Amino acid sequence: MNQRLRQIAAVPARVVAQAPARLHLGFLDPSASLGRHFASLGLVIDEFGTCVEVQPASVNEVDTVDARDAGLGERLGWMLARLQGETGAGHPLRVILHRAAPAHCGLGSGTQLALALGRAFADAHGLALDNRGLAAMLGRGERSGIGIAGFEHGGLLLDGGPGADGRPAPLLARVEFPGEWRVILLMDETLAGLHGGAERRAMAELAPFAPQRAAALCHQVLMKILPAVIEQEFEPFAEGVSEVQREIGAYFADAQGGSMFTSPAVGRALNWIGERFSAGIGQSSWGPTGFAIVESEASARQALDAARAAGVLADELQARVTGGRNRGGEREFVPTTVGARGYRR
Repeated sequence: MNQRLRQIAAVPARVVAQAPARLHLGFLDPSASLGRHFASLGLVIDEFGTCVEVQPASVNEVDTVDARDAGLGERLGWMLARLQGETGAGHPLRVILHRAAPAHCGLGSGTQLALALGRAFADAHGLALDNRGLAAMLGRGERSGIGIAGFEHGGLLLDGGPGADGRPAPLLARVEFPGEWRVILLMDETLAGLHGGAERRAMAELAPFAPQRAAALCHQVLMKILPAVIEQEFEPFAEGVSEVQREIGAYFADAQGGSMFTSPAVGRALNWIGERFSAGIGQSSWGPTGFAIVESEASARQALDAARAAGVLADELQARVTGGRNRGGEREFVPTTVGARGYRR
């Protein structure tokens, strides 16, 4: 055990931590043609953040105040026990989940949950643990580093893929996302994206990704997408994102019903929008959440209104409009007082 981790507060503080959601815009090299797997492009967004509070208690307990998935309580309980076991900080805690992103829909909910709890836990005890270490401790960041970098920085992010020793992916580039640009999210609430063992099996069964295809994706990102965002040129950005999504979507199609979209309803609506409006079209991770990035709030509303009028937005789809988020997670240390049961609240 690292000696500095033993410098643990006798009574932990009360901390509230918030982690933002992200869109995964695509892998660049799933087959590690140059030795590093994956590498990811992603965007942190304003909607669907996760909020976790920890406070001293007499016994460990988890309260999922606003959680729709009862399994989240079990996951938080496992994470808390893991953090306590790994760090030696065993003082009982009450964990309150105030808000959680929908699970298994492509918004990075698992990493958000882990980082929000991990950061609140470490800060409450005064532990010198960085976010990459917390993520690794809780089994996150095995493929993409976007969730970790998004928690730290926000913005549009590019990571270099995980290291050979399993360390989370390093951040290669981070740029401010233009404040005027908007993201249309289409979410199919009847489906869930691949996750857990099914996801691992699907990844293992994919064919090799040709080095030429990886090179083309890297070219799109480095010479089109990132410069376009920095110079706030929407058209090349949208074209680049759509091209990356078409290429990587075709690669993953066999694992998700033969399409780049897990949800046929999402695919129909976004393809319709993409044919009629200037937009970067795609699916986040395994979906079923799809996105259309457009140049303004007015463009987003116009596209959605037109899609509704044309009858291409199915009843099972939830449509949201959000912006990029150029800041990472947030923490608040709540003043404590001595409670009636002898511990600080």
